[in-house]
Amino acid sequence: MSYVKTLKMFTRVYELGSMSAAARDQRASPAVASSRIAELEKHLGARLFNRTTRALQPTESGHLFYKGAQRILSTIEAAEAEVQEASRSPKGTVFVSAPLHLGRNYIAPAVPEFKDLYPLIDIRLRMSDRAVDVTAEGLDLAFHIGPLEDSDLKIRVIADLPRVLCAAPAYIAARGGPETGEELASHDCLNLRFPGAREFQWTLQTEDGERRYDITGPFESDDGGVLTTWALAGRGIIMKPVFEVAAHLSSGALVEVCQATPPTPTQLVCLSPHRTEGDPKTRLFAEFMAGRIGSEIVASGAAS
Repeated sequence: MSYVKTLKMFTRVYELGSMSAAARDQRASPAVASSRIAELEKHLGARLFNRTTRALQPTESGHLFYKGAQRILSTIEAAEAEVQEASRSPKGTVFVSAPLHLGRNYIAPAVPEFKDLYPLIDIRLRMSDRAVDVTAEGLDLAFHIGPLEDSDLKIRVIADLPRVLCAAPAYIAARGGPETGEELASHDCLNLRFPGAREFQWTLQTEDGERRYDITGPFESDDGGVLTTWALAGRGIIMKPVFEVAAHLSSGALVEVCQATPPTPTQLVCLSPHRTEGDPKTRLFAEFMAGRIGSEIVASGAAS
């Protein structure tokens, strides 16, 4: 098992480009990580990384060994999964990420129930509205809302999500309520931004098909909940999946705008690397959450 741990440490160093980051990921000290890589290089008789003051760069031998290490670890994980499936007692840890609102209000409340059903499976839930790199961050599952770039990940659609543009009555009273996307240019739009995000546009449905509109505003945040708070305070217009603001729409705290050119719908999906396809603990968690939160979200959106 020590060699397996060494291979796992090597792959995480390779993917993260940092000995300390890989050590944290594998719950070990940087000294242990460095020792395992040094032992591996000695065993192979080849240098796997070139060290610089800022990062580790894989050598040609490192690139070659990474491909082989991935195959070995995938084979071991598949074998372990078969044994666990046969014994009907899946165990281990599932690393999961989710957007903040979805994670806080839908996934996190359901985790204890899942744990009661499968007491040998531990869940590590990370929440952020930024885009995550499933492979580089060592995730088994990632719940995602919105369009995807080209991806080699396995994608499971959980729910179709209508979206809405909305603002507080106070904002509409002060600035007016836009009816079409063309009018957004003169309004304060509250943007979800994070490091690495591209220049933001909103895609709306028009009589001539989908059209992207450039939007601007005085406030930005990488937390979608903050944007909702600002909108409720009358500070601008937000674009949200209906389920996230259904209660505010029902109460009148937020009012739909741009009804002549509504936003295009989006999807809630579950992403996973193909290496987890045969892993029962990951599959069980994905199936449990898809059934649980999918129906809740659809019901929430319909209630508005």
